[in-house]
Amino acid sequence: MNIIIQPDNHSIQTEKERCSSAPNHKWFGLSLQALVVLSRKPNACTSAELAGHMKSEATMLRRVLAKLAREQLLETREGRDGGYRLKRAPETITLADVYLALRVGEPLCSGMLDTTGIHDFGQEMRVAFMEITDEVERRTLEVLRQVTIAQLSERICTLKNGFE
Repeated sequence: MNIIIQPDNHSIQTEKERCSSAPNHKWFGLSLQALVVLSRKPNACTSAELAGHMKSEATMLRRVLAKLAREQLLETREGRDGGYRLKRAPETITLADVYLALRVGEPLCSGMLDTTGIHDFGQEMRVAFMEITDEVERRTLEVLRQVTIAQLSERICTLKNGFE
């Protein structure tokens, strides 16, 4: 496995992670960042522009944006004036909408289920773990439904002004 150090943001990625087309948990963070940038742009923005702004890789970002477009959060245009733009007002897009659009796999804590066996105790633990996992997912969505892209964008502006 090759390790890649990104000079622009000092992050370390494996070759598999960088080139993978399968969704991963980083997609949520990338999506939120891209949507905040797009919420501030009146015109379409290319993936290269977004990637430059976010100091991210354009190829992975295009995969993420394609998923958001398929889920009707973004619209895309090809050609000279092409790019991505929000399909809905940022005040109407919640973080839960983005999370559900991506469905990057099992909830974070569901890995607990992989540790149980087929014996009686393992099955009892599996039931308990499933209840916990379901509750974590429910509460996660509950929190994410309370924040919109517009609110996240406003928060970033507030934080930025606080540092200046």
